Amino acid sequence: MTNPAWPYPRWIAHRGAGKLAPENTLAALRLGASHGYRMFECDVKLSQDGVPFLMHDADLRRTTDGTGIGGDHPWHMLSQRDAGSWHSRRYAGEGLPSLENIARFCLHNGHLLNIEIKPTPGTERHTGEVVARHAARLWAQSPIPPLMTSFDVAALEGAQAIAPALPRGLLLDKPRADWLDLASRLDCVAIVCHYSLWDTGTVAAAHGAGLRCLSYTVNDEWIAQRLLDLGTDGIITDRVDLFSPA
Repeated sequence: MTNPAWPYPRWIAHRGAGKLAPENTLAALRLGASHGYRMFECDVKLSQDGVPFLMHDADLRRTTDGTGIGGDHPWHMLSQRDAGSWHSRRYAGEGLPSLENIARFCLHNGHLLNIEIKPTPGTERHTGEVVARHAARLWAQSPIPPLMTSFDVAALEGAQAIAPALPRGLLLDKPRADWLDLASRLDCVAIVCHYSLWDTGTVAAAHGAGLRCLSYTVNDEWIAQRLLDLGTDGIITDRVDLFSPA
């Protein structure tokens, strides 16, 4: 049976507010919050000098006015990048936030966070260690810690080694035969996978192992209803304007 004390809401806003605002920015979290969401998923990686910051891609070009690999730049340079103009004029000048910025916003407003550890290639375990160390410090006084997730096993191993008390979730984008054994070895509390991987058998297997079942990225009503009917526990969506989290 699953843990009845699961503290997280069913609905989680993807990268802050999905695609309605520039992803992984403070502006996106604010917009998601304005739609009633109180939990946000975000991607966190490390600057060259070890500062955890929010960005999905390894390369800066898609979501900032910079070039090159984000993890190759020190934080004082990354903090000057424009991470909003690519989206729309409304968000011109929006900056890349550090994890500390986001933690301050969430803790002050009672919001919850799903931190996806998104390492720059070659820094997997180290990124998991550093992000977990910062998360443990930032949320030390909070009754509900962030949910730490990753596709990368080494990143989760790093997080587990440094901050074992932080809850972890294994991200999956395709089936793998050892998923339950791997989740057990990493002492995970949840499986977070592409919504198409959930069916009655996989949900029953996860719940039977004491794991919660979360899905990404759900933007259609029929898919959301199917997941609700299956008894899954969390839905990550871009469509904060379509789905009411209440």
